[in-house]
Amino acid sequence: MLPQSRRELILRTLRADGPSEVRSLADKLGVSQATIRRDLEHLDADGKLTRVYGGAMTLDPGEVNSDINGDINGDDIDDPFADVAAERAEDKDTVARAAADMVQDGETVLLDIGTTMHRLAHHLHGKRITVITSNLAVFDELRDDADIELVLLGGMVRRRYHSLVGFLTEDNLRQVHAGRLFLGTSGVRGDGAVMDTTLVEVPLKRAMIKAADQVVLVADGGKFPGVGVARVCGPGDLDVVVTTASADPATRLALQEAGVDVITA
Repeated sequence: MLPQSRRELILRTLRADGPSEVRSLADKLGVSQATIRRDLEHLDADGKLTRVYGGAMTLDPGEVNSDINGDINGDDIDDPFADVAAERAEDKDTVARAAADMVQDGETVLLDIGTTMHRLAHHLHGKRITVITSNLAVFDELRDDADIELVLLGGMVRRRYHSLVGFLTEDNLRQVHAGRLFLGTSGVRGDGAVMDTTLVEVPLKRAMIKAADQVVLVADGGKFPGVGVARVCGPGDLDVVVTTASADPATRLALQEAGVDVITA
Protein backbone atom coordinates (compact mmCIF):
# COMPACT_ATOMS: atom_id res chain seq x y z
CA MET A 1 0.00 0.00 0.00
CA LEU A 2 1.32 3.45 -0.88
CA PRO A 3 2.26 5.68 2.09
CA GLN A 4 -0.29 8.33 1.12
CA SER A 5 -3.11 5.77 0.96
CA ARG A 6 -2.04 4.29 4.29
CA ARG A 7 -1.99 7.71 5.94
CA GLU A 8 -5.47 8.48 4.67
CA LEU A 9 -6.66 5.21 6.19
CA ILE A 10 -5.04 6.14 9.50
CA LEU A 11 -6.97 9.42 9.54
CA ARG A 12 -10.21 7.66 8.66
CA THR A 13 -9.66 5.16 11.48
CA LEU A 14 -8.94 7.88 14.04
CA ARG A 15 -12.06 9.79 13.00
CA ALA A 16 -14.17 6.66 13.29
CA ASP A 17 -12.72 5.10 16.44
CA GLY A 18 -11.29 8.12 18.29
CA PRO A 19 -7.79 8.15 19.84
CA SER A 20 -5.95 4.94 18.96
CA GLU A 21 -2.74 3.25 20.05
CA VAL A 22 0.11 2.57 17.64
CA ARG A 23 -0.30 -1.17 18.21
CA SER A 24 -4.00 -1.06 17.31
CA LEU A 25 -3.41 0.94 14.13
CA ALA A 26 -0.60 -1.40 13.05
CA ASP A 27 -2.86 -4.42 13.60
CA LYS A 28 -5.74 -2.93 11.61
CA LEU A 29 -3.59 -1.89 8.65
CA GLY A 30 -1.36 -4.98 8.66
CA VAL A 31 1.95 -3.07 8.92
CA SER A 32 4.67 -2.74 11.55
CA GLN A 33 4.42 -0.40 14.52
CA ALA A 34 7.55 1.36 13.27
CA THR A 35 5.77 2.16 9.99
CA ILE A 36 2.77 3.54 11.88
CA ARG A 37 5.03 5.72 14.05
CA ARG A 38 6.67 7.22 10.96
CA ASP A 39 3.25 7.87 9.42
CA LEU A 40 2.02 9.54 12.61
CA GLU A 41 5.09 11.74 12.72
CA HIS A 42 4.48 12.75 9.09
CA LEU A 43 0.79 13.49 9.69
CA ASP A 44 1.57 15.39 12.88
CA ALA A 45 4.11 17.53 11.02
CA ASP A 46 1.44 18.25 8.39
CA GLY A 47 -0.97 19.36 11.11
CA LYS A 48 -3.48 16.58 10.38
CA LEU A 49 -3.45 14.89 13.79
CA THR A 50 -2.11 15.21 17.32
CA ARG A 51 0.33 12.74 18.81
CA VAL A 52 -0.56 11.45 22.26
CA TYR A 53 1.28 9.02 24.49
CA GLY A 54 1.44 5.68 22.67
CA GLY A 55 -0.72 6.78 19.75
CA ALA A 56 -2.59 9.65 18.14
CA MET A 57 -5.92 11.45 17.81
CA THR A 58 -7.44 13.73 15.19
CA LEU A 59 -7.26 17.47 15.73
CA ASP A 60 -11.04 17.52 16.06
CA PRO A 61 -12.19 14.43 18.00
CA GLY A 62 -15.78 15.27 17.12
CA GLU A 63 -15.14 15.13 13.39
CA VAL A 64 -17.03 12.30 11.74
CA ASN A 65 -15.77 10.53 8.66
CA SER A 66 -18.36 10.80 5.91
CA ASP A 67 -17.53 7.37 4.47
CA ILE A 68 -17.97 5.59 7.78
CA ASN A 69 -20.25 7.62 10.00
CA GLY A 70 -21.71 10.47 7.96
CA ASP A 71 -25.07 8.77 8.13
CA ILE A 72 -25.27 9.61 11.84
CA ASN A 73 -25.82 13.25 10.95
CA GLY A 74 -28.92 12.30 9.00
CA ASP A 75 -27.73 13.93 5.78
CA ASP A 76 -27.32 10.78 3.69
CA ILE A 77 -28.77 11.03 0.21
CA ASP A 78 -28.21 7.48 -0.99
CA ASP A 79 -28.42 3.93 0.30
CA PRO A 80 -25.11 2.07 -0.09
CA PHE A 81 -26.62 -1.06 1.45
CA ALA A 82 -29.31 -1.23 -1.23
CA ASP A 83 -26.73 -0.57 -3.95
CA VAL A 84 -24.52 -3.44 -2.77
CA ALA A 85 -27.53 -5.73 -2.32
CA ALA A 86 -28.35 -5.30 -6.01
CA GLU A 87 -24.89 -6.48 -7.11
CA ARG A 88 -24.86 -10.16 -8.15
CA ALA A 89 -28.14 -10.57 -6.26
CA GLU A 90 -28.91 -14.02 -7.68
CA ASP A 91 -25.49 -15.41 -6.74
CA LYS A 92 -25.78 -13.97 -3.24
CA ASP A 93 -29.12 -15.62 -2.76
CA THR A 94 -27.72 -18.94 -4.00
CA VAL A 95 -24.87 -19.00 -1.46
CA ALA A 96 -27.13 -17.66 1.28
CA ARG A 97 -29.64 -20.47 0.74
CA ALA A 98 -26.88 -23.10 0.80
CA ALA A 99 -25.47 -21.65 4.01
CA ALA A 100 -28.90 -21.57 5.66
CA ASP A 101 -29.38 -25.24 4.79
CA MET A 102 -26.45 -26.03 7.10
CA VAL A 103 -28.35 -24.74 10.15
CA GLN A 104 -30.34 -27.19 12.25
CA ASP A 105 -32.95 -26.59 14.94
CA GLY A 106 -31.44 -25.81 18.33
CA GLU A 107 -28.31 -24.10 16.99
CA THR A 108 -26.94 -20.71 18.00
CA VAL A 109 -25.52 -18.87 14.99
CA LEU A 110 -23.71 -15.57 14.62
CA LEU A 111 -24.41 -13.50 11.51
CA ASP A 112 -21.96 -10.90 10.21
CA ILE A 113 -22.72 -7.48 8.74
CA GLY A 114 -23.58 -7.27 5.03
CA THR A 115 -26.12 -7.90 2.32
CA THR A 116 -25.40 -11.61 1.88
CA MET A 117 -26.15 -12.13 5.57
CA HIS A 118 -29.50 -10.41 5.03
CA ARG A 119 -30.32 -12.94 2.33
CA LEU A 120 -29.14 -15.77 4.61
CA ALA A 121 -31.48 -14.54 7.36
CA HIS A 122 -34.38 -14.68 4.91
CA HIS A 123 -33.73 -18.41 4.43
CA LEU A 124 -33.61 -19.09 8.18
CA HIS A 125 -37.35 -18.68 8.65
CA GLY A 126 -38.99 -21.87 9.89
CA LYS A 127 -36.02 -22.93 12.02
CA ARG A 128 -36.04 -22.95 15.82
CA ILE A 129 -32.67 -21.33 16.48
CA THR A 130 -30.90 -18.45 18.20
CA VAL A 131 -29.38 -15.74 16.00
CA ILE A 132 -26.81 -13.26 17.30
CA THR A 133 -26.01 -10.28 15.07
CA SER A 134 -25.14 -6.58 14.76
CA ASN A 135 -26.70 -6.53 11.30
CA LEU A 136 -29.81 -4.33 11.44
CA ALA A 137 -31.10 -5.76 8.15
CA VAL A 138 -30.98 -9.23 9.72
CA PHE A 139 -32.78 -7.86 12.77
CA ASP A 140 -35.53 -6.39 10.58
CA GLU A 141 -35.86 -9.66 8.67
CA LEU A 142 -36.19 -11.86 11.76
CA ARG A 143 -37.77 -9.56 14.36
CA ASP A 144 -41.28 -10.98 13.92
CA ASP A 145 -40.30 -14.65 13.67
CA ALA A 146 -41.45 -16.15 16.99
CA ASP A 147 -39.43 -19.34 16.42
CA ILE A 148 -36.12 -17.48 16.35
CA GLU A 149 -34.49 -16.16 19.51
CA LEU A 150 -32.89 -12.94 18.33
CA VAL A 151 -29.92 -11.33 20.11
CA LEU A 152 -28.93 -7.88 18.87
CA LEU A 153 -25.41 -6.73 19.76
CA GLY A 154 -25.09 -3.13 20.91
CA GLY A 155 -22.89 -0.47 19.36
CA MET A 156 -22.75 2.64 17.22
CA VAL A 157 -25.40 2.77 14.49
CA ARG A 158 -24.22 3.07 10.88
CA ARG A 159 -27.56 3.85 9.30
CA ARG A 160 -26.48 3.81 5.68
CA TYR A 161 -24.92 0.38 6.16
CA HIS A 162 -27.65 -1.06 8.39
CA SER A 163 -25.27 -2.16 11.12
CA LEU A 164 -23.89 -1.63 14.61
CA VAL A 165 -20.13 -1.30 15.05
CA GLY A 166 -17.47 -0.10 17.46
CA PHE A 167 -15.92 -1.09 20.77
CA LEU A 168 -19.31 -1.65 22.40
CA THR A 169 -20.16 -4.28 19.78
CA GLU A 170 -16.78 -5.93 20.24
CA ASP A 171 -17.26 -5.96 24.02
CA ASN A 172 -20.70 -7.56 23.61
CA LEU A 173 -19.13 -10.30 21.50
CA ARG A 174 -16.85 -11.25 24.38
CA GLN A 175 -19.97 -12.08 26.39
CA VAL A 176 -21.57 -14.50 23.89
CA HIS A 177 -20.74 -17.77 22.16
CA ALA A 178 -22.08 -19.33 18.96
CA GLY A 179 -21.70 -22.76 17.47
CA ARG A 180 -21.34 -21.31 14.01
CA LEU A 181 -20.37 -17.94 12.51
CA PHE A 182 -21.46 -16.95 9.02
CA LEU A 183 -18.82 -14.47 7.90
CA GLY A 184 -18.95 -12.04 4.98
CA THR A 185 -16.09 -10.41 3.08
CA SER A 186 -15.18 -7.77 0.55
CA GLY A 187 -12.93 -10.24 -1.20
CA VAL A 188 -10.70 -13.29 -0.84
CA ARG A 189 -7.11 -13.02 -2.04
CA GLY A 190 -5.48 -15.69 -4.14
CA ASP A 191 -3.74 -17.11 -1.06
CA GLY A 192 -7.06 -17.50 0.75
CA ALA A 193 -6.76 -14.45 3.00
CA VAL A 194 -10.10 -12.83 3.85
CA MET A 195 -10.10 -9.07 3.20
CA ASP A 196 -12.33 -6.11 3.95
CA THR A 197 -12.54 -2.57 2.60
CA THR A 198 -14.03 -0.98 5.74
CA LEU A 199 -11.51 -0.70 8.56
CA VAL A 200 -14.08 -0.20 11.30
CA GLU A 201 -15.51 -3.67 10.54
CA VAL A 202 -12.21 -5.57 10.73
CA PRO A 203 -11.87 -5.79 14.54
CA LEU A 204 -15.56 -6.69 14.74
CA LYS A 205 -15.12 -9.59 12.32
CA ARG A 206 -12.09 -10.82 14.26
CA ALA A 207 -14.09 -10.72 17.49
CA MET A 208 -16.84 -12.74 15.81
CA ILE A 209 -14.34 -15.38 14.77
CA LYS A 210 -13.19 -15.74 18.38
CA ALA A 211 -16.81 -16.06 19.56
CA ALA A 212 -17.69 -19.10 17.41
CA ASP A 213 -16.72 -22.77 17.24
CA GLN A 214 -17.01 -22.95 13.45
CA VAL A 215 -16.37 -20.20 10.89
CA VAL A 216 -18.26 -20.37 7.59
CA LEU A 217 -17.30 -17.80 4.97
CA VAL A 218 -20.25 -17.04 2.68
CA ALA A 219 -19.19 -15.25 -0.50
CA ASP A 220 -20.32 -15.46 -4.11
CA GLY A 221 -17.81 -16.18 -6.86
CA GLY A 222 -17.41 -12.50 -7.73
CA LYS A 223 -15.27 -12.10 -4.63
CA PHE A 224 -12.71 -14.75 -5.69
CA PRO A 225 -10.09 -13.51 -5.98
CA GLY A 226 -10.85 -10.16 -4.43
CA VAL A 227 -9.18 -7.24 -2.76
CA GLY A 228 -9.49 -5.10 0.36
CA VAL A 229 -7.48 -2.62 2.37
CA ALA A 230 -7.26 -4.78 5.51
CA ARG A 231 -6.74 -8.46 6.25
CA VAL A 232 -9.42 -9.99 8.46
CA CYS A 233 -7.97 -13.48 8.77
CA GLY A 234 -6.13 -16.22 6.92
CA PRO A 235 -7.51 -19.46 5.50
CA GLY A 236 -6.42 -21.24 8.67
CA ASP A 237 -9.18 -19.42 10.57
CA LEU A 238 -11.90 -20.77 8.26
CA ASP A 239 -13.65 -24.12 8.48
CA VAL A 240 -16.01 -23.89 5.52
CA VAL A 241 -16.41 -21.63 2.49
CA VAL A 242 -19.71 -21.47 0.62
CA THR A 243 -19.39 -19.95 -2.84
CA THR A 244 -20.53 -20.36 -6.45
CA ALA A 245 -18.99 -22.14 -9.43
CA SER A 246 -17.69 -18.86 -10.82
CA ALA A 247 -15.17 -18.53 -7.98
CA ASP A 248 -11.55 -18.49 -9.13
CA PRO A 249 -10.31 -22.15 -9.24
CA ALA A 250 -6.82 -21.28 -8.00
CA THR A 251 -8.19 -19.47 -4.96
CA ARG A 252 -10.53 -22.37 -4.19
CA LEU A 253 -7.59 -24.75 -4.44
CA ALA A 254 -5.52 -22.61 -2.05
CA LEU A 255 -8.36 -22.76 0.47
CA GLN A 256 -8.72 -26.55 0.12
CA GLU A 257 -4.97 -27.02 0.54
CA ALA A 258 -5.25 -25.04 3.78
CA GLY A 259 -7.80 -27.59 5.02
CA VAL A 260 -10.95 -25.56 4.32
CA ASP A 261 -14.07 -27.39 3.16
CA VAL A 262 -15.17 -25.51 0.01
CA ILE A 263 -18.84 -25.91 -0.91
CA THR A 264 -19.91 -24.85 -4.38
CA ALA A 265 -23.58 -23.89 -4.32
